[in-house]
Amino acid sequence: MARRAIVREPVRPDQPRTGGGGNAVRLAVIEMPSVMQDPTHTQMPHDPLVTLEDVSFARGSRVIFDGVNIEIPRGKITAILGPSGGGKTTLLRLIGGQLEPASGKVTVFGRNVQGLNTAELFAMRRRIGMLFQSGALLTDLDVFENVAFPLREHTHLPESMIRTIVLMKLEVVGLRNARRLYPRELSGGMARRVALARAIALDPLMVLYDEPFAGQDPISMGILVRLIKQLNRALNLTSVIVSHDVIETASIADQMYLIADGKVVESGPPATMKSSATPAVVQFMQGLPDGPMPFHFPGADYLTDLIDGASP
Repeated sequence: MARRAIVREPVRPDQPRTGGGGNAVRLAVIEMPSVMQDPTHTQMPHDPLVTLEDVSFARGSRVIFDGVNIEIPRGKITAILGPSGGGKTTLLRLIGGQLEPASGKVTVFGRNVQGLNTAELFAMRRRIGMLFQSGALLTDLDVFENVAFPLREHTHLPESMIRTIVLMKLEVVGLRNARRLYPRELSGGMARRVALARAIALDPLMVLYDEPFAGQDPISMGILVRLIKQLNRALNLTSVIVSHDVIETASIADQMYLIADGKVVESGPPATMKSSATPAVVQFMQGLPDGPMPFHFPGADYLTDLIDGASP
């Protein structure tokens, strides 16, 4: 059933009042967005929230994924690691239904994403929060309005409730008193925290983090690491972190997947990944320059390329 909340609203002279004197108010019972109202939420509690089964995807002749299998358990923090250009962000787009796999199946909240119609796809996305790598704040809106934006777009809540929710989310990330600043007035770390508050504004079931630690100073990075862990536990979220920052990600992840050359190289808890003897895992987890993962983008031989002056 729907969650309900009691709010105090100002009233017009012709409306019934609660209390006497001063500013007239009335008590209103409103229905909050509820998971049980979501048509895509059909799973049992023990089922994985997201599964990718034998998923393949390519851009032209370049294979991004080749038979990838991933399970993302409910209520846990799952990290997707891999070298730059390895398809980590593409994986998030497959989960969100922005892209379709060439083969295989992507299941989110118990539903095959490829089989959802437009309304069902939008309903699914409302249960997913997204923290973009750049933050993606709306530059013409202040901090308050950026966080309020999804609430205004996807709910019919009264302004009093929107204000309360926005202030609560900003308090969680430590920026309630910065609510009238604009994105241009924020540091990189502050902007990322505002984006996180916006990502959880609709109380999602799952939050997708695209390189959340990129470009952050050590203090901002430490704050984000702590916030992600605390929010996941306090809100019973399922979190998917796409990153190549091994130390920070391993400190909060429950399980990790390493993707390279279009396949899952290995997966397991951070301790298992750190002690792995698989050469690609050792190279990535220890940041070694030499190993199975090449530095150079695959292509023609260097000397042959130099000699052949027919094409740029």
